[in-house]
Formats: sequence, C-alpha cells, structure tokens
Amino acid sequence: MDKEVVLVLDFGGQYNQLIARRVRELAVYSEMVPYDIPFAEVQAKKPAAIILTGGPASVHIKDAPACDPRIYSMGIPVLGICYGMQLIAFQLGGEVKGSQLREYGRTLLDAVGDDLIFKGVSKQTQVWMSHGDSIDSIPEGFSITASTENCPIAAISNPSSKLYGVQFHPEVRHTIEGQQVLKNFLFEVCKLKGDWDLSDYIEEMIQAIRDKVGDKKILCGLSGGVDSAVAATLVHRAVGDQLVCVYVDNGLMRKDESEQVIRTFKDQMKMNLVFADSGERFLSKLKGVSDPEKKRKIIGEEFIRVFEEEARKLGEIDYLVQGTIYPDIVESGTKTAQTIKSHHNVGGLPEDMKFELVEPLRLLFKDEVRIIGEKLGMAEEIVWRQPFPGPGLGVRVLEEVTPEKVQILQEADHIVREEIKKAGLDREIWQYFAVLPPVRSVGVMGDGRTYAYPIIIRAVTSDDAMTAEWAHIPYEVLDIMARRIVNEVRGVNRVAYDITSKPPGTIEWE
Repeated sequence: MDKEVVLVLDFGGQYNQLIARRVRELAVYSEMVPYDIPFAEVQAKKPAAIILTGGPASVHIKDAPACDPRIYSMGIPVLGICYGMQLIAFQLGGEVKGSQLREYGRTLLDAVGDDLIFKGVSKQTQVWMSHGDSIDSIPEGFSITASTENCPIAAISNPSSKLYGVQFHPEVRHTIEGQQVLKNFLFEVCKLKGDWDLSDYIEEMIQAIRDKVGDKKILCGLSGGVDSAVAATLVHRAVGDQLVCVYVDNGLMRKDESEQVIRTFKDQMKMNLVFADSGERFLSKLKGVSDPEKKRKIIGEEFIRVFEEEARKLGEIDYLVQGTIYPDIVESGTKTAQTIKSHHNVGGLPEDMKFELVEPLRLLFKDEVRIIGEKLGMAEEIVWRQPFPGPGLGVRVLEEVTPEKVQILQEADHIVREEIKKAGLDREIWQYFAVLPPVRSVGVMGDGRTYAYPIIIRAVTSDDAMTAEWAHIPYEVLDIMARRIVNEVRGVNRVAYDITSKPPGTIEWE
C-alpha cells in the first residue's frame, strides 16, 4: 500500500525514536534508518520528507557521523534537530564550534519573524535543550528563525530549498509546543495528508507474518505481559492454529502470576498454551551471580533453551515469536545507541539460537502496543496490564537472587500493586513495583531489635518508557503501603520511595 513516508536518520541521540513516534502520532508513517544509509536506498524508499536526529558527536571532529549530502538536493523537505541542524549547517558551508555556554534542560526560545515552522507557536516558548556545540555562522541562503539567551542561532531555515533546523528537541514533552513545530513541518512545509494509523500496521504485519512463515508452526514465548500477549494475538490472527504459546514460569514471577496467565490465555482466550514450570532450573543458574548484565544474559539464554526443548516435543518448529518493542532494542544497544542494559529478549539471546525470530512489535512503543491490542479486541485487563520485565523479579532482587529474597519481594510487590489499584491510580501511573536491595538495616519491632531488608517502592509516569518522571503518590497511600509491607512481610523492617526520574536513572534498578 502506497503511503507517505518520513525517514528519520538516526545519529544516536537518546530521544531519537521519540521523533519517529511523534510523527506517527500525527498520522504520518515514519521509519527510522541508520544515518549512513546509502543514498540509493533513500531514493528507493521515496520519502516525502527526511528528519535528521540529535546525537552525542560533534560535527566538526574527524570521522563525525554524517549522512549523504545529496539528500539536501532531492527537492523534499529536510528538518535537522540538534546535531541534525548542526550537520545541515556544516555540510552546506556554515561553521559549528564548541560553545562556552552549553545548554542542558529547559530554556526559553524567542521566535524571530513568521517562519512556517513556528506557525501558531508562542513568540516566547519553553523548549528542551541538550547541546555543547553551536552554529557560529549559517550557510548562504539560510536565515536565523529563533534564539535563546545562550544560543543566538537556535533555529534556521532556507524555505526555497525546503531545509529547516532547530537546536532544541521538539520531540520531548518538556518542549511545550514541540508537537506543533513537528506538525508545522509535516503539514505546512511538507504539505502531507496524514494517511496512516495503526490499523494499517496491523494489516501489514499480518501479511508480513504470513509471507514469512508460510504453513510452518510458530512458537511464542508468552510471558502474559502486554507485549507478548499482543504479539501472540497478532500472530494468531495471521496463522491461527500454527501458533503454539509457551509460558515459562522461571521462578521469578509476581505473586499468583502463573495462575493468572493460564486462566487468561488458556481458559478464556482459548490459545494453545504449554506451561513450563522451570523455577528451580532458573534459580540454580543464577546462584552466586550478582552482576545485573550476567543475570539478564543467563535468564535470556535459559528462556531460549526451554523454548528449544518444548519445540522438540512439538515437532519441527523454525520460528519464535517475541514481544520485543523498540525501547528494548534501544537500551540493548544499536548501531548508534550505547548499551544501557541488555534486555533478555535482545542482548541476552544466545548466538547459537536455532530459531528465526518473529517480532511484529519491535518498532513500536508501549502505548502503541496497547492501541494495537485494543484494535485487536483484546480484553482491557490484558491490554492495560502492569508492565513487567522479561527477566522478572531477577532484576528487582538486586545482586544475587535467592528463593528467600524472591518470596520477600513477591509479597511486598503484591502489596504495592494492590494499594495502587485500591487508590484508583493504576491507570494514572505508568509502572509501579517493589525492589529488594542487597543491604540490611537495624530496626525495632515489638520492643526487639531487628536486622532486616528494606523495600524500595518505584513508581513512574511516562508516555513511552524512554523518559519518565517519578509518580507523586499521595502520602497517605505511601503510608498504607509502608505499614502493610513492614507488618505483613517477614524479613523487612524499612520502606523507601525512589524519587529519581529517567534520565538520569532508568525505570528498573538493574
């Protein structure tokens, strides 16, 4: 199906996939590609526009990441964001230098004149900056369209060549009118129609899955979380009874999790579900292991080994469905992104894995996955289920994992989730859970001294898990959770609340 396509050239900035997502929110299909994509491939994709993302490099250093400059003469609009704007200026004859006054965080932007990119945007507006370099002189044919106190050249444009650049990040929510800037680029500058929604994605994925697997059987690693559940439902819609789902209880699940998964997917959704009770197996592999990266890789490999064993029982199976989503890819390290943490279904996969992967959600964010789940007619309790990492409590029991610690955390986490739901905050807060650190502290209970673990409560609000703010849970709710955890969970005598945003922290502790 022919549709408008905006190519997003990825230079490795931490917010880059948000750009593609913000474009999709405006009903325009976007695709993220490496910054050094060959020019012939760019032409073959027939983009309606190109966006150059931010990145950590400096354009004026040797071997700095750069795209083919021929994109500027294709006759289609190009928007550079942060590093992308500097690259446009540098490649077309401007000058970029390290700035003495760097800008990180919120700042006020003053728009100059009536440039299309700022149509309907306040003359002074809050934006999010994150740069150490600045444009010192602009190329011929360009004009300056915005500035800040510390950045005289905060936006540039050359309307006759359809080239635009902004030093700030319109894709992040901290830029108050950022979505209007992107909307102006797509519809005022590019004159796009906005002809795509996630219904198109569903149909395309169904057809792609059918084309890929033919009449062969497919195995799905079903965790019960929204990602694997939507992936399984999408694949089931494509191939029906060719799909066999395997749910692995790795001994690191939340309290009553396995019973809920079996009841939902086997009894209610009537899926072909195989239950693999593998708790002792996983816990024995994790014995004595403290490094979080090693834990993730061990858990990831062991999942695959269980899937392989179950596949042998079922006959020849070549394909494995996973609910991998884009934040998993980014945080596990890509060509342009540093590894933040290896996700068990990406960086934790063994090199000798026998399966070919089917990952229909790997370009989507969590909220887009939920939209697809709703469009597929899935139950609300599944679509809006609390996010849970693939390695389970293995990355919430910090350092070494033991059966005793897992049981403590299961009980504490159950209380956190129960009280959040009672308070009516379960749809308002993106993710909420308990963490068990590897320390103990002195306490007093029943007139006696205790030496027990603390529990850390973590709760965040977010749109997509790429950035997150700590949730401002009412004190009375925190008080109830803390008192219940200390009174009801043996081995715990203290509760703390994590008020760190992402960045600088991550949502999970490991």
